Amino acid sequence: MPKPELEFFDVSSIPWQPVAGVEGLYEKILSRDPGTGDYTRLLRFDPGCDTTPNGVQRHDCWEEVWIIEGEMHDLPLDQTFTRGMYACRPPGMPHGPWKSAKGCMTFEIRYYK
Repeated sequence: MPKPELEFFDVSSIPWQPVAGVEGLYEKILSRDPGTGDYTRLLRFDPGCDTTPNGVQRHDCWEEVWIIEGEMHDLPLDQTFTRGMYACRPPGMPHGPWKSAKGCMTFEIRYYK
């Protein structure tokens, strides 16, 4: 089944789930297509979160990310990304790890086409 048809709803009804391997990193899956693996989520970095344990990330899908609040510092690039910034990453593009001193929340879409 593709992603579900959803009219506007209060996303606070969806619980935050910890992301494996990184303390202080949580996700809220808004929609998912179990057939393709496509999904849309919110990702929350608590203040002080460090994703170094997960290392550099590379996905076999497209990833679009919009920072909706806070900031995160990309360690390999030594660059801080802030609220309102956007990234579009093709499959295989290396990114991260990050640290977020003050916390951060992103809106992400991942898809395989």
